Amino acid sequence: MVSAAVSSVQAAEPFTPYGLSHLLVVVALVGGAVALVALGRASRGSREAERTGRILAVAVLVLLVPLQVNSMARSDAVLEQGLPLQLCDLAGLMAAYALWTRTPWAAAVTYYWGLSLTTQAVLTPDLSADFPDLVFLQFWGLHLLIVWTAAFLTWGLGIVPDWRGYRVTVAVSLGWMATVIAINAVVGSNYGYLNEKPGSASALDLLGPWPWYVLAEVAIALVAWALMTWPWVRKGRRSATAAATPPASPEPRARAARPTHRRRR
Repeated sequence: MVSAAVSSVQAAEPFTPYGLSHLLVVVALVGGAVALVALGRASRGSREAERTGRILAVAVLVLLVPLQVNSMARSDAVLEQGLPLQLCDLAGLMAAYALWTRTPWAAAVTYYWGLSLTTQAVLTPDLSADFPDLVFLQFWGLHLLIVWTAAFLTWGLGIVPDWRGYRVTVAVSLGWMATVIAINAVVGSNYGYLNEKPGSASALDLLGPWPWYVLAEVAIALVAWALMTWPWVRKGRRSATAAATPPASPEPRARAARPTHRRRR
């Protein structure tokens, strides 16, 4: 039975973008997010919400660790291709930490990375094998859980981003970029496509040559994340203003003018 399972995995067909398996994953992404938001709202502030978050955190790690081990085992050049330096790798760790601790800044980083960067990987996946290959299952399981985490923490538990979370995310992201660019230069890798564009056609071709396309990516992220922050901050200000405004007292009714009758003599 083990040999049959191995042969079935080895016989997996190449992944086809927007094929049947891809469309089913997108449906699962939306359905799972809606279900977790409903569950988070129903259990907000309770032990059940904490328990659900920690179960999800363990699920993220259970998928992330084998995925990295499998990636390193399959890679012919571990330093150049197999290290966990992609942003989605860090997004998985951040999602697990945010789910376990429900720290606002970690939830904010998961919100920005999950809903703007991980969703790009969902829409344009760089995947070679289709279902039921182990890489397929781990790849989609991890990416779906990151997006589900962002939805669960934000709309479910109400841990919404603010400008502080925006600044922390920008600082962490720039720190990751600087570190990865240096590692790429030393070992000859190209993690995050930060040192050169991919060999195949991609959206980066629209942003000019290196390093301009990297600077353009930074600018786009800054603007997109600011737009993702503004509605929450505005809503929070409205709620604070409404809470601070005392209810208007009812206006006293005007007394009806009594007719004056002169007494006849």
